[in-house]
Amino acid sequence: MKIMEAQAAGAQSAVGRYRWTICALIFFATTINYMDRQMLGLLAPLLQKDIGWNQVQYAQTVMVFTVAYAVGLAIFGRIADRFSTKAVYGSAMAMWSLAAMLHAVASSVPGFAAVRGLLGFGEAANFPVAIRTTATWFPKKERALATGLWNMGATIGGIVAPAFVPIAAVMWGWRATFIAGGATGFIWLAVWLFVYRQPAQHPSVSKSELDYINSDRDEAVEQSVSWLSVLKYRETWAFIVGKLLTDPVWWFYLFWLPKWLNESRHIDIRNLGLPLIAIYTMASVGSVAGGWLSSHLMARYNKPNFARKISMGICAVCVVPIATLSHFQSLWYAVFAVGLAAAAHQGWSANLVTLVGDVFPRRLVGTVVGIGGVAGMVGSFFYSGVIGETLQRTGQYWALFAVGASAYLVALGIIHLLMPRMAPVKLRD
Repeated sequence: MKIMEAQAAGAQSAVGRYRWTICALIFFATTINYMDRQMLGLLAPLLQKDIGWNQVQYAQTVMVFTVAYAVGLAIFGRIADRFSTKAVYGSAMAMWSLAAMLHAVASSVPGFAAVRGLLGFGEAANFPVAIRTTATWFPKKERALATGLWNMGATIGGIVAPAFVPIAAVMWGWRATFIAGGATGFIWLAVWLFVYRQPAQHPSVSKSELDYINSDRDEAVEQSVSWLSVLKYRETWAFIVGKLLTDPVWWFYLFWLPKWLNESRHIDIRNLGLPLIAIYTMASVGSVAGGWLSSHLMARYNKPNFARKISMGICAVCVVPIATLSHFQSLWYAVFAVGLAAAAHQGWSANLVTLVGDVFPRRLVGTVVGIGGVAGMVGSFFYSGVIGETLQRTGQYWALFAVGASAYLVALGIIHLLMPRMAPVKLRD
């Protein structure tokens, strides 16, 4: 057994590993992406005093972000399949980093809504371009693991932000905190422009690694398919349903957890860091674990349908305990339950987006991910309105957590009905 493991490790080393450098770049972009968007939620207690918004106005500001994000997904999803990955990713990073810095000059609810819209539009590029890049740089058997690794940036951003933002806000004020957060993106941009090339053109990619990357490319990549024609496929609708039902739950965590801790557990901005760091640390483990489990099952059985859906089913079950939050007042039980749910979401998300690369040709991956992302943002838009009205009228979060507890099981059932077998999509005229 040890000899076989040594041979496998030697074979992997001989193949080359530069593709993981690209995965690391996507990871850091995703980390910055989530740091920038999470700042509003972390600073909400301070901004509520300075700007004077209520629960509904805060929800409306979040809704502006989601609308702009949805529009950006529709546009960038298609652009990712048609134009240079290097240029699209770089331009988007510059746009959302500038928008993050512009929060410093906002002084009213409409002003924040405007800059949040610009931020949302630019940030929407991250996932379609990242998924497209993953499909370009990794064979199918490694895509779920690679996606889980860079998708962990969402939760690392969730760890770094609460560790940095409250301290920076107390020391420098919230305006300087927004500027510092946005400036980080321009550092990444310089590295990206210097490093990135396509695999076949990259001097650091050996022939053996290029052959490995292209080892299971059996799809016809030259056939042209319109944006609307993608909607003819049940596989597209399976992905749409998955995003529509589960993305709103993640956005609820992202924008409302600090307010929930502040209002229901009476945690002020100086003490928000530790609970949020614990939650997002668990979520980061879930992202890698979900991708690892799926890739492990894929490597062992070579059955994408089994590997992805078993992994997603485990994640869906792990979300259920958040329905019990209203029965326990312990802060750390709440942190554990929400952290487990956040971890499960990240594992679910890593496998859900990998489904697209499993069944669609590479040149359609960004388009399908963009369409599904729009659906997720539509769900998030309406759910944000529901959240605002629910909290303004009742001040209670229990019903919102109960909805999240069931969303993943429902979504998985519908996905299986629409896509009982996972097979490469055969494009129709």
